Amino acid sequence: MLVLIAFAGAAIIALLLWRAMNSERVDTPRVQRRPTAGTTLPRTSGPDDDPEFLRQLDEKVKRRDDPPSA
Repeated sequence: MLVLIAFAGAAIIALLLWRAMNSERVDTPRVQRRPTAGTTLPRTSGPDDDPEFLRQLDEKVKRRDDPPSA
């Protein structure tokens, strides 16, 4: 009988510890919803798509004495 009580207590403690360690995941949604027809997702772009970056890069190349060979 004492073994069953100890087993139940250990299981409860293990469950509580598991829930405490994974508490940050409880707030995140499990199902990701698709955007509706009227919404758009933000587009991720690299620095080579940024006109300002390209302008600054072009100015750096023009200022150099030896332009990079392609």
